This record gives sequence, C-alpha cells and structure tokens, in this order.
Amino acid sequence: MRIRALTAAVAVAALVVPASAGAASSRSLSGSVPGWAKASAKQAHAAGADGVGFRVYLGWRDASGAEALAKAVSTPGGASYGKFLSPAQFRQRYAPAAADVNAVKTWLKDSGFSIVATPLNGHYVDAEGTVAEAEAAFATTLNTYAVDGRTLRAPATALRVPASLSAVAGVIGLDESQLLIHPDRAGTDAAPSAGFRNGTPCSAYWAEKYATDQPVFNGKTEPYAPCGYTPSQLQGAYGVAGPIAAGNDGSGQTVAVIDAFASPTIVDDVNTYSAKHGLPAFKANQFSQVVAPGTYRHPESRKFDPSGWYGEETLDVEAVHSMAPGANITYVGAPNNGSSLDAALNHVVDRKLAQIVTNSYGFSSELLPPGYIKPYNDTFIQAAIEGIGLYFSSGDNGDELNNVGYQTTDWPASSPYVTAVGGTSLGVDAGNGYAFETGWGTKRYSLAGGAWTSPTYLYGAGGGTSRLFAEPSWQKPVVPADIATRWSAAGGRAVPDVAMVGDPTTGMLVGQTQTFSDGTYYDEYRIGGTSLSSPLFAGVMALADQAKGSAHGFASPALYEKAGTGAFRDIAGGPPAPADPSKGWDAAVRSDYVNGESAADGMRTTLRTLDDTGNTIKVRPGYDDVTGVGSPAGQAFLDALK
Repeated sequence: MRIRALTAAVAVAALVVPASAGAASSRSLSGSVPGWAKASAKQAHAAGADGVGFRVYLGWRDASGAEALAKAVSTPGGASYGKFLSPAQFRQRYAPAAADVNAVKTWLKDSGFSIVATPLNGHYVDAEGTVAEAEAAFATTLNTYAVDGRTLRAPATALRVPASLSAVAGVIGLDESQLLIHPDRAGTDAAPSAGFRNGTPCSAYWAEKYATDQPVFNGKTEPYAPCGYTPSQLQGAYGVAGPIAAGNDGSGQTVAVIDAFASPTIVDDVNTYSAKHGLPAFKANQFSQVVAPGTYRHPESRKFDPSGWYGEETLDVEAVHSMAPGANITYVGAPNNGSSLDAALNHVVDRKLAQIVTNSYGFSSELLPPGYIKPYNDTFIQAAIEGIGLYFSSGDNGDELNNVGYQTTDWPASSPYVTAVGGTSLGVDAGNGYAFETGWGTKRYSLAGGAWTSPTYLYGAGGGTSRLFAEPSWQKPVVPADIATRWSAAGGRAVPDVAMVGDPTTGMLVGQTQTFSDGTYYDEYRIGGTSLSSPLFAGVMALADQAKGSAHGFASPALYEKAGTGAFRDIAGGPPAPADPSKGWDAAVRSDYVNGESAADGMRTTLRTLDDTGNTIKVRPGYDDVTGVGSPAGQAFLDALK
C-alpha cells in the first residue's frame, strides 16, 4: 500500500520567541502555523463546537545535562557506558518540576479544557476541549485548509501562552500536521485489510523462475519476482538461523512495536503464520497490546486509515517474530487519531516497556520547526539514558526529490538519538543462503507493444544528509566527507545507519486476515518498505542483546565502531551477474492481479529494477547514504556486539 507522502511544511508550536513589548503577559509560540496553512488554501473557519485534543509539552530540567548523559551511557569505552538510569531515577533528575506541570494544568482547566492524562515523567499535559476554547486560550483562529488531498485544521496565527509558563516547550495537536505521518510501507496496490494476494507466476526464491515469456531487458531475460521471503529464508540469508536454533532466539528480551490503532486479529494471524512457516506460536504473555492513557476516547474518523495500519502492525510484529522468535513483543497503538504517536512512544519510554523499539513511520521531509522536534528529541534522550534502543525506518522515497521537490532526509529517522534503518534488495538462493544484496531503488517499466516502456521512479530506501542536525561524533570517522558536508562545511547527520531488506520486489511474505470478495479470512502477500527493514533489524538486535547479556540501548555509536569489520556485509554495488550471460539480475518481472485477489479481471505485468536509488544517494563501498554501514552478518555481528 502506498501512503500519500508529506508535501508541505509541518509545524507545531515551539516556545522559542519571546513576546513583543505590547504583549508582555504572554509568549508567542514560534512555528505554530504550518507551512501548508496558507490563505489561498483556506477552506473555512473551524466550527467552534468541534472538539480538539492536544498536548502541551514541558522541557527537561537540566536539559544539557540530560543530553550529555545520553551520549555518555551510549559511547563504548567510556566510564559511563551502559550505566543506564531507571525511569524513576530519570524522573527524579530530569522530569519537569511538579509545580510547573501543575501550573500548566491549572491554566488549561481555567481556560475550560479537560485534562486527559499526564505521564509519570510530566513530559506533557494532554487536554481536550473545543475549537472556541482553544482559540480563546491560545489567542488564535483555527481554520481548515486544503493540503495534500485532505482538509486539515491549523491555527491562522501563532499560538500564545502565558509568560509565566516558562517550562512550556511546545504544543502538539492543535493543528493536524501529524495526520500526514505515514507508515513506510510499500508493495501492495490495495489496503491489506481490503484483500490482496500475490499474482502469479512468482519465484519461491531469487531467480527460481525466469520470465522467458516476457521481453528481454537490456538484452537479458530477467527473473520473476520472489513470492515473498519466509522466516527461514530471512534467517538463513542474514546468518542467524544457527544462533536461533542454538537458543540465541531473543528469549528474555522485549521489543516494542509502535503504530496506530490495533488489529483485532493480530494474535490469531501471527500464530497461523507461525504454524505455516516453522515459527513457534506465541507463548502465554509473550505478546501484549497496550495503549497509552487517553488513547481510545474518540470514535474513528474518515481522516484516518485503521485498516491500513492493521497491515502495518501485522508486518511489524511478524517481522520481529521471524528474526527473534523467542522475544517478547509489546504492541503499543496510538489513538484513533494519527496525532498521538509521540504520546505512545513516550508511554513506552516512560514505563520502560521494552529495551528495543521499532517505529515504521515518519514524515517525508525535515520541514519541521524546533517546537515539533524538541518534544520528540527529549523523549529520544530519555530512551538513551534508560538503555532503550530506538529504530526508525529511513523512508520509502529515496532522497525525496521526486516526491517533495528537493533533497531531504525523513524525520524522525534523521534525529541523532535514533538508529535509522535503510532498505536493500535481497537475493536468497535455493538453500536459504545469501545470494546478494544491493540498495533498494526501483524504476517501474510498463509492458506495451511487446516491450518494456515508460520507466518511472517508483520508490526506494530513504537517505541523505540532514539539514537540521550536525554530524554526530560517532559518524565522523566513518561517513565520507562528501556525504557529511553535502549542505554545510561543518557536516550533517547522515542517514541511514544500517540496512536490511526493504524492496517489495524482494520483500517478505506476511499473513493477515483480510476482506475478499468471497469472505473474510487469512491469506498471505508479499510486502516491503523500510517498514520491513526496521522491525527485522530490531529482531536482530534482540538476539544481540541476549548474546551480550544486557541491553545495548542507543546502539548507533557501537554499530559505527564496528563499521568496516566482518560484523557487517558492506553493500558496495549493484547485484552480481548470473553465470548465464543471457540472464540478468538487475531487475525482476512482477505479475499482479488487476483486482488485487484473482485473475478474474486480468493481470498487470511490470518490470521492477534493482539499485535505481534515485538522484543523489548511491550505493558504494564503505558507508553510503542508502544502506549505511551495511547489513548484519549473522554470528559475526552478534559476536562483535557482545
């Protein structure tokens, strides 16, 4: 399923600009008007009686000290490495003062709002009320605007809060920018829950079947795309089948998956999938679904895509279970509006529900004001201090030039406090071995008049250089200067850090209850995206944590320390050429059912290339901005990270 990408500036409130002399009793929240909230796009004044939900964020006490500690506990060889704080210890040292939290609550209550929840770390106050109350309290006007095919709400002028609320660091939710967050998932042409299965022919493994009945490409016959790799194929290709069989299966570790909504069939689907593909079924208490306080207070809305997110949850959970079948999995679903993924993540971190968190979503740009970034980065810093590793998909639109019109990395993958996971194209041979791996980037050719024609860039692993964040110290010895200094001589944070398979052409087979024309039942389909890459790598890190005997926490510094060693497969170029010179491995032929489920309405045949990574990001030896330092090399990776 392709999800519409962000094409406009995203903005929420940031407390960075002091009030003017004429408004000494209040402070302006700079950046609280999204870039898409233009007068020309205005639809109407939001109805005063409409409900609004939002979170007022407070910053950490001793913010610089918290940031320094996050770096210290994550730097191998340092005196503080691995000396993580408990959530209670973190709150004692860095949480906002109770007086500041109470002051925000009092102001909100006095303004007519209901308080929904406040997490234990006091990071925000979650409130709800009406549009009219919000306009009065924040001294603004809330309108609706046309953006990216939707009608979304936003303030027309910057929000204001009382000057006495000096601890306020931002407001998220009064505008609906976060509804533009999308799962980094690709590979189907219909929402998974609406019924989708692979067209045929397809290959059981890479190049099992060649498309001899189709035109040649660059003078060579290309293979039919794999039907979707199974757990045993992925374990074999990434070299972890042996460790898993020997007991290094993630037991005793917990991985959290954060998405939106919660699939009602997830346990049955995973257990059915496991039975079909040689994985153990979930044991008692091995899987749990939890929600942050205040999650299910509102009915579903047409603005949201619950069935699409069901597919995302299924992909993420089955991917983690495939690579770490012994690990516990905690699924945390954001509320029925896509604007509370931040609250779901804070809940996991504040309660330390897991030591590894995989996040398969993001914005297709960094067009974000400081007020949006700071609340998230504060949560990321707390995670690092507590020894929680955060993994984010790098995106599915390459360098974004074809998508948003300029080169940019995706957020939150570009944060220097998370590990960004890029995507590859993977060849698995007949014996479940590693045939090759290259960068995921796809041009799609249509079949017309007996020839492949009309190539267009379709999708590919996100990557590039951040325009917002400086180059972290742990990247400096590894990332080439031309990548680091793409936008400034001082250097920027490069994305991604690591990679695993993400290409839907060589994607994973997943199983889910879907609604077909002849009923609702379980079936399977191939899917990809860096939504696949991130949970696969999170599963491998669960194996690494078990092997080490303790959590790695924020692992990027440790991963870069092993760059260029046998711990990683360096993805240095395109796919190799097969022995037969008449055959090619630089593309695959894909057959799809026009109606998504059967050949009744005909077939659609396309050719999908490999390693067409876009405009400015390229696979090359050493670090590159498509695959990072490479993909994990099985037992050598686990041994290196002990």
